[in-house]
Amino acid sequence: MDNFSDHYGVDRFASYIGIELLEVSQGKAKAKMEIGEHHLNGLGILHGGALFTLADFVFGIAGNTQKIDAVAVSASITFMKAVSKGALYAEAKEVALTTRLGAYHAFVKDEGGEIIALFQGLGYRKKSNE
Repeated sequence: MDNFSDHYGVDRFASYIGIELLEVSQGKAKAKMEIGEHHLNGLGILHGGALFTLADFVFGIAGNTQKIDAVAVSASITFMKAVSKGALYAEAKEVALTTRLGAYHAFVKDEGGEIIALFQGLGYRKKSNE
């Protein structure tokens, strides 16, 4: 994971909001985010943008395990449950791969394993000169 982390695992925004990369393997990634006061919205619950960022982060890492740079072309999230404290764990998995596109599903769960959000992402696999 060290070489991979050196190139893809250094996401300044993810680091800034406290996302920690836990695991990376072919087409998969797992990360953790401990909810802090700075993650909460005006209602005192986790901001949707913070939750999306966590899911998008593991999607991006999983999509770049193929040694071809990939960027998101589409992403959607469904928020299942509001939370305001504790740790969240996001896992992304590759579900389809072609020469140019990769499709990924991600789940964000709380410490008890309850699903907080469902995420789908489509990545475009770039040519080296794009």
